[in-house]
Amino acid sequence: MDETRDLSLRRDIAAPPGAIWRCWTEPHLLCQWFAPAPVETVEAVIEARAGGRFFTRMRLPEGEEVASEGCVLAAAPGQMLAFTDALGSGFRPTAEGFMTAIISLTQIEGGTRYSATVLHATPDARQRHLDMGFHEGWGAATDQLATLAAKIKP
Repeated sequence: MDETRDLSLRRDIAAPPGAIWRCWTEPHLLCQWFAPAPVETVEAVIEARAGGRFFTRMRLPEGEEVASEGCVLAAAPGQMLAFTDALGSGFRPTAEGFMTAIISLTQIEGGTRYSATVLHATPDARQRHLDMGFHEGWGAATDQLATLAAKIKP
């Protein structure tokens, strides 16, 4: 990890890796946790394979909707998911890529060690993500993920 350009979040979650994987890769589950409340994820498309589409549409409390188009770079069920908004499905470049995320799931006693590493092209982009509330937003979403994953089967 390059501490000048990257951000990370790590948690131990009391749910098996398979349940967390489902929460990341099944759109109806991803919509339940992906955005920190009161923001809602109202639409998601996740094709969990290299070159697959990773799309989300979020609705802000004021009603404005924000869409994000991305591409799955790598997927290993129950272990790792990497995606970016720098590319769209089929590895087509997008106009304004901001980040690449690598989600790692490691089985531990009692659950999963969850690790999210977010890569940025420049220190300024990293700082912009920090200023947007990376730790608060990704932290709240991860709490929501943990709650949902504990309720479902792997």
